[in-house]
Amino acid sequence: MSEAGEVGEAVTAITEQPVRAVAARGGIWVVELADRRTVVAKHGAAGQAEAEAAGLRWLRVPGGPLVPHVHGISGRWLVTEYVPTGRLDPVGAERLGGELAALHAAGAPAFGAPPPGGPRQAWIGLAPMANVTGQLWPQWYAEQRVLPYLRTARDCGAIDQAGVDAVARVCEQIEELAGPAEPSARLHGDLWSGNVHAGADGRVWLLDPAAHGGHRETDLAMLALFGYPHLERVLAGYQAVAPLASGWRARIPLHQLFPLLVHAVLFGGGYGASAAAAARAALR
Repeated sequence: MSEAGEVGEAVTAITEQPVRAVAARGGIWVVELADRRTVVAKHGAAGQAEAEAAGLRWLRVPGGPLVPHVHGISGRWLVTEYVPTGRLDPVGAERLGGELAALHAAGAPAFGAPPPGGPRQAWIGLAPMANVTGQLWPQWYAEQRVLPYLRTARDCGAIDQAGVDAVARVCEQIEELAGPAEPSARLHGDLWSGNVHAGADGRVWLLDPAAHGGHRETDLAMLALFGYPHLERVLAGYQAVAPLASGWRARIPLHQLFPLLVHAVLFGGGYGASAAAAARAALR
């Protein structure tokens, strides 16, 4: 069976609609149905579709950001609503900040808690991510988010020993560096700019989550990591609804350690050095 035929078969099984056209777009497929609706189909590793579907459903909260509707799962296939692309403006960016504050305030049972119905073994991008819970953020973040990826990055040669030592020092001093205690927030979990989609309706949609309970500063630090248009307007909108604790800007490198180490594991290159630099910045 051709690739398009396999996609069409999976989409029809989920939507109960014949498929008119299939177009590959990066790692996804945009599919037009016989009833003129357009959907997105994705194929992942075992458990990946379940994790993403549970995350999308969990992120849909009153006053929060828009997320695509989940049409369903069939095996390793996930089919979701298609969101046409538009452009982000400063007003939309500020609105997104307030919506992220509402999402985070919806909370989670514990740090590391998966979405209801989501698997314990989840994913962040193409990297496995275990949702093991903890009640204290500093220890949980060090043990469940930083150190597992640090060990893998070290073992595959993606970070040198000086970088390993710097990150390890952060974990040893995590209680001093973490700032005031915060309740567990409901996180998107992989909130880089590529997963924040400006829709043709002028609203901002969140895609491809690695949703779990965590510290709200982690989502915002990840959004800043690779740059985002009108980021200061996003932050202003957030602060207007839910002011961040004093010193939050100084803690950005601490919260960026997790995604940087994930990138070091997946892509190598300079990400190990960037993680080491973030660790040293967090220790200042």
